[in-house]
Amino acid sequence: MSGEQRLGEAFAASGKHAALMPYVMAGFPTPADSLAIGRACVQAGADVLELGVPYSDPLADGPVIHAAGTRALAAGASMASVLEVGRALAPSVPVVLMCYANMVFAPGAEEFLERLARSGACGLIVPDLPLEEAGALRRACDARGLALVPLVAPTTPPERLAAIGAGARGFLYTVSVVGTTGERATLQESLAAVIARAKAATDVPVAVGFGISTPQQARAAADAGADGVIVGTRLVRAAGEQPDAVAELVGELATALA
Repeated sequence: MSGEQRLGEAFAASGKHAALMPYVMAGFPTPADSLAIGRACVQAGADVLELGVPYSDPLADGPVIHAAGTRALAAGASMASVLEVGRALAPSVPVVLMCYANMVFAPGAEEFLERLARSGACGLIVPDLPLEEAGALRRACDARGLALVPLVAPTTPPERLAAIGAGARGFLYTVSVVGTTGERATLQESLAAVIARAKAATDVPVAVGFGISTPQQARAAADAGADGVIVGTRLVRAAGEQPDAVAELVGELATALA
């Protein structure tokens, strides 16, 4: 089964109003902790895991995730150790790696994708990869059964949205706000319209992320039409404060989406 097929099955079989997709920063607070957190997320009801790769200049991420990545790097996190975490989690849940373009292209895209495929991951999110430069990487991912998941924002123009949506694999990552990752007190009033635009532009599931941190917000995103809900900063903050609390938070999110 290809990564895209496995992701499709995860969305279809979630049994929730929207699939629950927690973000886990690999290597934070330690590699062992991040693996334990990933496993706890699965047990608490996660349908897909987004596994973050620590990076020194994460332009899409707010201060909480940035600080977690910095701490993981200081403790010795590497791509090899991240992929080992992913390899351990992949048998029990679809894993999608979230990393930046330099990590893909510096060692060579072919070599990077071979390592990713061997880890058992289902796909890849590269937030700083523009549409114009995605074609070759998408074809290379297709050849290995990996889903290259693109992002769209509320400000993405219609023609560009249509082009990105047509090339989406696995799911279309729909950013709910203009800005970086982080917790927000409320969701944008325009969220339903943002989701509707995304769904009209693609045949794959639409997952919403950035700014969703509470069970109420997760359910609101599902009620607004999202096929998947990604929660990151709130869980990373909990991982830094009290790692054992992450499972309880994921359980609350899963209950809200049931």
